[in-house]
Amino acid sequence: AQSDDSKKEVFNAAEFILHHVKDAHDWHIYGEGEEAIHLHLPIILLDEGLVTFSSGEFNTVKEGYYLVDTLKEKYDTAKYVVTADEKYGLFHEKIYHTENGSLSFDAAGHVVQSKPLDFSITRNVASMFLSALLLILIFGSSAKSYKKRGVESAPKKLQSWMEPLILFVRDEIAIPNIGEKKYKKFMPYLLTAFFFIWINNLLGLVPIFPGASNLTGNIAFTLVMAVLTFLVTTFSGNKNYWSHIFAPPVPKALYPIMVPVEIIGILTKPFALMIRLFANITAGHIVVLAFICIIFINKSAGWAGLSVPMALFIGVLELLVAFLQAFIFTMLSALFIGSAVEEHAHH
Repeated sequence: AQSDDSKKEVFNAAEFILHHVKDAHDWHIYGEGEEAIHLHLPIILLDEGLVTFSSGEFNTVKEGYYLVDTLKEKYDTAKYVVTADEKYGLFHEKIYHTENGSLSFDAAGHVVQSKPLDFSITRNVASMFLSALLLILIFGSSAKSYKKRGVESAPKKLQSWMEPLILFVRDEIAIPNIGEKKYKKFMPYLLTAFFFIWINNLLGLVPIFPGASNLTGNIAFTLVMAVLTFLVTTFSGNKNYWSHIFAPPVPKALYPIMVPVEIIGILTKPFALMIRLFANITAGHIVVLAFICIIFINKSAGWAGLSVPMALFIGVLELLVAFLQAFIFTMLSALFIGSAVEEHAHH
């Protein structure tokens, strides 16, 4: 059997990868260990009133013990950090109440203490605010130029970059899927979804601050975006759309089968949007990190000759994926909206 020291020396690739793709309460800028530089984000808790403090308050490292099957060769301790007053503990980026300044774990290694309601500004939330600010500046500048120089004038500077992209969303996504008569009122949502997803995809590929946040690879983010598409589609549906669901063009004897199928179809569309964006973005980050992990698993810099070029290739490919996933999400959203507002042709 291996000693505890030898186990701790083994590089855990899964832990390394998950640490980099999941959300966090601070933003790593530079360095490792005690010399690392972090941007500490605000902790906002609802716990018998509003509680606020900096994530830098989590600075005391402790260990909690739990029982496991020794044949599984797992550690019987888990490290976590607590606040300076030891009132709250942070374990796997989840905040818990402490008991006498400590956390306890069950046989499966889960914390047994309760959690306060957490409304903290995490790294993903901060990244979302940053991307929203960038979009406001970009579109605000473009709109100001159009207002000053007129819509018919030739675009200049930032306009020349944004206008082709906006026309692309209009001519290749909105009009073909929604139709020329009804596409205009849905353009604000489609443009927002396309650029918001795209810029966050790109920020996630930047390996240093203020990038390196896996926002679009967070299922909570993709869930909200999918729900927004669902709401726009649902509240835009006309009588033909709803009659096709509750009175499908099949013999009435098949209604007990087809109506539930149609209703399930309403829900599976946003579910597919959520999973597609989440899975593709997260998979790209995991593949890049997996290639980097080869160096540390084999403990040889010689492997960098293979892993670094492959990671660089996947990273460049991810630039295409970043645009492609924004395009697919927006196109499918337009397709779903188009099916909801489509009028039956009269022959």
